[in-house]
Amino acid sequence: MFADIHSNPDSAYPTLVTRLLPDGIKGLVLAGMLAALMSSLASAFNACSTLLTWDVYRKMRPSASEQQLVRVGRISAAMMVFLGLLWIPFMKYISSQIYIYLQSVQAYIAPPIAACFLLGLFYRRLNGAGAIASLVTGLVLGVLRLVLELTNKASGGLEPGTLWHWIATINFLHFAVLLFVICSVVLFVVSLMTPPPSPEKTEGLTYTYGKPAVGEPAGARRFEIGLSVVLVATIGVLWFVFR
Repeated sequence: MFADIHSNPDSAYPTLVTRLLPDGIKGLVLAGMLAALMSSLASAFNACSTLLTWDVYRKMRPSASEQQLVRVGRISAAMMVFLGLLWIPFMKYISSQIYIYLQSVQAYIAPPIAACFLLGLFYRRLNGAGAIASLVTGLVLGVLRLVLELTNKASGGLEPGTLWHWIATINFLHFAVLLFVICSVVLFVVSLMTPPPSPEKTEGLTYTYGKPAVGEPAGARRFEIGLSVVLVATIGVLWFVFR
């Protein structure tokens, strides 16, 4: 129908909105899209400012007043907005498609978090020291991949056949799997080399293979496990079909 957008798939949605919808509906759709975008950005900035305020500043200044915490939160949110604006020119070097860009960046961030969360649910021996080491390792490797990818795509300065070029050019999904494995190994090794957490810290937070908790029917647990298996199988089938 619109052959002129074939070379730029990202313009498909704006083209459909501007050319097919009447004026009233067009404004309503655009308003809804902007509202959803503003909501997502607001939640992201609020989450970042909350983390910096409560997990960093409050640890450094335990006696800080509520007014000081609010001020630091506002400054943190403004800093996140400023850093986001500075990052915009670099987005084009990762991918020209917004979906691929989002998935690529998530692939550099999510694996260490997923390793700590998922493995921590099933193995009580994992501790905070292992989690910190795993998260730091994932952060360093993720930033390394991002910097090398930007450098290679912006200037092509990485020599083919080298380790740096391989890290910069490996598919982002394959890199995510590799990063997950590395972070998992670091998590296990550091946890086993350091004292285990006390039972009080893991009670109710890790999966137990014994009897269900009081008031929890056994059938409910089996149903939840079955749904988890179906979800994993579905992801595997989708990967195999569209690989």
